[in-house]
Amino acid sequence: MTLTAKEIMTAAVVCVEGQQTLQEALAIMAKYGISGLPVTGTDGVLVGIISNTDIINYAQKENVVPLFDLSGWISPHAEIKDLTSIKRGIDLLAQTAVSRLMKRKVHTAREDTAMLAIARLMSRYQVNRVPIVDANGRLLGIVTRNDLVKSFAR
Repeated sequence: MTLTAKEIMTAAVVCVEGQQTLQEALAIMAKYGISGLPVTGTDGVLVGIISNTDIINYAQKENVVPLFDLSGWISPHAEIKDLTSIKRGIDLLAQTAVSRLMKRKVHTAREDTAMLAIARLMSRYQVNRVPIVDANGRLLGIVTRNDLVKSFAR
């Protein structure tokens, strides 16, 4: 018997809406210990996906936290003007909408998609999660790499 997305997906999907901020998205990811979020409209239709990697890359590009070293700590020798720069960076995350950074092209599957087809999709496109949607694009669940590992272990 082949398992389907419906049988292995997480149905209680933690997601974010496009108008929410990057700071809110990071807080949600931290709270639930996840690395990415489907992005929906107010109607529950999937409109994109955002990962912590997207936000980290943006933060580095915009020099949000210029004083972080490889250990992730801010130097105790930082000057006040540098600390002002950090505050500006944090404010930027609080003002930037998720919709600005989210990936709009999302690889999705339906509830009846075979587990192995989802694994191939993840491998082919190098993604860590595949949202499961209905015919109208409404988010029903999500299959993550962790869901696949659990299913293979059964």
